[in-house]
Amino acid sequence: MSSILTNTSAMVALQTMKGINANLNKTQSDISTGKSVATARDNAAVWAISKVMESDANGFKGISDSLAVGSATLTVARQASESVTKLLTEMKVKIVSAQAENVDRSKIQTDVDALTAQIESVVGAAQFNGLNLVDGSHTSVNVLASLDRSASGVTSSNITVSAQNLSTDAGAALTAGGGTLSAANVVTGTPVTLNGFAFQGGGGALASDAPTANPATLTALVAGDSITLNVGTTSGKYVVQQGDTADALVAGLKSSLTENGLSDSDFTLSLASGALTVANNTNVSTAISVSATRGTGGLAGLNTIDVVNAPTSALGAIEGMLQTSIDAAAEFGSSQKRIDIQNEFVGQLTDSLKTGIGVLVDTDMEEASARLQALQVQQQLATQALSIANQQPQGLLSLFR
Repeated sequence: MSSILTNTSAMVALQTMKGINANLNKTQSDISTGKSVATARDNAAVWAISKVMESDANGFKGISDSLAVGSATLTVARQASESVTKLLTEMKVKIVSAQAENVDRSKIQTDVDALTAQIESVVGAAQFNGLNLVDGSHTSVNVLASLDRSASGVTSSNITVSAQNLSTDAGAALTAGGGTLSAANVVTGTPVTLNGFAFQGGGGALASDAPTANPATLTALVAGDSITLNVGTTSGKYVVQQGDTADALVAGLKSSLTENGLSDSDFTLSLASGALTVANNTNVSTAISVSATRGTGGLAGLNTIDVVNAPTSALGAIEGMLQTSIDAAAEFGSSQKRIDIQNEFVGQLTDSLKTGIGVLVDTDMEEASARLQALQVQQQLATQALSIANQQPQGLLSLFR
């Protein structure tokens, strides 16, 4: 049955054309943006996966920067250790020459003292962005190395680098200058104040007014000394650095306690005028204690080398210290190699993530080109079919002539 009111053929042709035009628009969008999944509307699941992968890829860029900084820091520490090794080797040659009887040992001692001063200068200057891995101010550092994604979430992992103490500070137990506490135990409402720290010299640890003092005989704090503050089961530790004051020390202890998980709600830490006050906000009696230990430099024996009166002992001492510096350089070299390998892996992993994202969302341009040509032909045919369908009612006029 034919009707002039309902043109079924035209409706079919029109719906076909709409579908072709929609596909054509999508294909043109894929070509212009380069992505087959540009928005969540295109494919919600694939879009969500790609965005998670993109965030990980961007995170690995930050990790790559962290590894680069870590490698640079280790480069400084390794070169300092190698320089110290070279200077100690030169010192050993002089000490060996002092074993002879017919030499001026006092002049050799002058050279040894000069080399010792140069070694101390190298160790003191071996810092990168304020971090010195050879002066005993740190025991270890963590370098951000990776992001680990699992079903439970994302965690970060680190490469731990052991610091090396190539300072000339001798070790000894501290009997004073370690700070005082107003009580051994504290309950709610009874704050404990940590104060009384004394430094060798008025200008801070290892101040200029005591540059040649023997740390083994000092009771005040010097660089490399380790201060530990225990609040209940949580411990905070800080290693004194050159130029530190009481404010810097207690701030470091406060930061360490917080990083190690001391509850802000259970214990309130306040810092003012070089004193750290710990207030217990619980009803449980909590022990609070502080202790200090002098750090021992691996080259502490340099200050006691005496080729004038004890050349044989000097030879044995320099051999041990030379091995210490060699071991330090080897340790830094090994850690730096590991960091460089990890950095290379992170770069490759980032490229792999980008490739995976491209597989998920990028447009296959060859396929899009072929599809575009096919849809353009279909569009032309649909236009022709609609034109023919629209002419069908005109044919009915011939029945009435």
